[in-house]
Amino acid sequence: MKALVIIVCITISFSATASDSLYHPKADARKEIALAVAKARAQNKQVLIQAGGNWCGWCIEFNRYVTNDTALRSIIEANYIVYHLNYSQENKNAAIFEAYGFPNRFGFPVFLIVNADGNLIHTQNSSYLELGKSYDARKVKEFLLSWTNKALQASSYPYLYQ
Repeated sequence: MKALVIIVCITISFSATASDSLYHPKADARKEIALAVAKARAQNKQVLIQAGGNWCGWCIEFNRYVTNDTALRSIIEANYIVYHLNYSQENKNAAIFEAYGFPNRFGFPVFLIVNADGNLIHTQNSSYLELGKSYDARKVKEFLLSWTNKALQASSYPYLYQ
């Protein structure tokens, strides 16, 4: 009986983990990124692609960090459509990484900012955002705010055009 309880607990735990996965190896990333771009266009946002995998501790930590930090979560929700681009043994999404200029050369996670026209406008090496065993809120905030639509509008910088 005790063994059965342990097996059931392990199965439930594995099922919860699998369904809560950030990255989906079987996803059609090209199609899902196109949908994210269309949604970004409709909502006047950018697409934040977090490339990595469920095997990547830093990838999971970044998601946990920005989800639990109210200010960072608000910035993301107001300005970005987020997509988790899988890289794993099951699916390396090689053609997509090639199309974006091999951002995986920086390791994982790596962040891509794609505009509402579907163009890559920035690649961010995540190691510059780290602090200890997690992330630096100030650096993450600066990164996120630097690539919003507002930040890329000339009207945000009237002092440059007077």
